[in-house]
Amino acid sequence: MTTQPPPYGDQPHPYGTPPPPPPSTAPGFGPPPPPSAFAAPPPQQAAEGPEFMAVDRHNSVVVDSAGVAFEDHGHSAEFPWHEIRSVHYKAGPSGKTLMMAVIHLDGRFYECVVDAKSRDTLGRWFAQLAPVLGYYRPLV
Repeated sequence: MTTQPPPYGDQPHPYGTPPPPPPSTAPGFGPPPPPSAFAAPPPQQAAEGPEFMAVDRHNSVVVDSAGVAFEDHGHSAEFPWHEIRSVHYKAGPSGKTLMMAVIHLDGRFYECVVDAKSRDTLGRWFAQLAPVLGYYRPLV
């Protein structure tokens, strides 16, 4: 009497046991990624264009290709150019402060005041600020 193998279960392979696939071709596995795969992407370079910055101990105003940014005692607000209706600035009553306002498209008004160390510093800020604003918001 001959015994037949059961129709299910482990049956011998006619050509022997196949070798396991190499780790790099197994789905979901492979060599570990290089360390650079986990590194942060390189920072994108900002668009070219003039910049302005005025800073004191508590506040700052930045005007660049992205728009206008205010920082007031640790609170910051950024206004992209496409959301700005207009930008206004003037000297404060003491003659040593830059008062800057951004008017949003919906009419909201935001203001930041930066103290200059001297009237000469404020004069230099005005001389720098006018061409930067003119570059990004030319009068039509």
